[in-house]
Amino acid sequence: MSGLGNDLRESVIAGAARWQDRLRELVLVESPTEDAAAVNRAMDLAAGWAAAMGARVVRHPQTGFGDVVELWFGAGSAKPLMLLGHLDTVWPMGTIAGMPWRQEPDAEGRVRLWGPGVLDMKAGVVMAMAAVEAVLANGGLPRPVVLLLNPDEETGSEVSRGHTERIARGCEAVFVLEPAQGLPGSADNAAYKTARKGVGAYRLDVTGVAAHSGVDFQRGHSAVLELARLLQKVAAFTDLPTGLTVNPGVIGGGTRSNVVAAHAWAEVDVRIARAEDAARVDRLFQALTVEDPACSLRVSGGINRPPMERGAGTVRLFAQARSLAEGLGFSLDEASTGGGSDGNFTAGLGIPTLDGMGAVGEGAHAAHESLLLDALVPRTALLAAMIAST
Repeated sequence: MSGLGNDLRESVIAGAARWQDRLRELVLVESPTEDAAAVNRAMDLAAGWAAAMGARVVRHPQTGFGDVVELWFGAGSAKPLMLLGHLDTVWPMGTIAGMPWRQEPDAEGRVRLWGPGVLDMKAGVVMAMAAVEAVLANGGLPRPVVLLLNPDEETGSEVSRGHTERIARGCEAVFVLEPAQGLPGSADNAAYKTARKGVGAYRLDVTGVAAHSGVDFQRGHSAVLELARLLQKVAAFTDLPTGLTVNPGVIGGGTRSNVVAAHAWAEVDVRIARAEDAARVDRLFQALTVEDPACSLRVSGGINRPPMERGAGTVRLFAQARSLAEGLGFSLDEASTGGGSDGNFTAGLGIPTLDGMGAVGEGAHAAHESLLLDALVPRTALLAAMIAST
């Protein structure tokens, strides 16, 4: 593989300036999840580049979201390889004015590319196309490759999950182009992700009895106090040794300080490291009861992303990637993360899934979002080598 790996790297280098220009173009097309037309403009751009490379473009129009887009490269009877990405971002329209695309060094003198969505994950999409192009130029694809671009990953993949799972069921493996996992003290050695926690969202709605807090205090039954008691129980669900965390992150309730609250609510984030914990967590939430019999509780929500556990197929893919990285002249580590991605869905189906194969950088969802320019070529070359050898 070393000879092919070097050829792939040279092909990536030859196209690097062109693909960097395209990354800039893609970042300048702002694409917040909630703006379907904006997301579709980004989809149009990516689909046009893929079509010019000979890809077959399949679009699935959605209501309320941008389109789900499949970009198919190559042919043959072998099981396809899925490259998984999204083109929606967390940034509202107009962010580019205060957070412009720019190329400049950071405080340590390393050149970075900055801009909304550049790291999460427009660079990953561009890297996927550049890697496919390099493989096509060096003997062709060993199996069909589908680059799936989702429009709603940042808000839970409501419309795209079914498409992701449908395609993944027929695939040999899934490479997720989310950003690499940063490791303390070494940006160059940013890791591929071999495990992710599952993600859940629960909501507690408490109904009490309103009353004037000065005139009829004893007639009231406070939903706020009842919720406070419930949140103590919910927080106690956390079980750090098993990787289960439960965070009541947003609460609200009541109308005025002189009214015993008739309503209160809380939104709770749940993370699980083991698929077997999903049912246990749900039982805990569904078993919650109020202490004040005059109040009532409604529990909604659940686990919406299964955990990406470190299975044998993922371990095999990482070993392959680490060996290829050594041949390309750099080391590669693996890591787990508490955040979720669309790779959780494919791993949950038992499809070998390797995540964090996109850009190296920092500040996803933050004003300092950026990537390291000097990591783009080696990481894209590694992706190309993985495509060529899987």
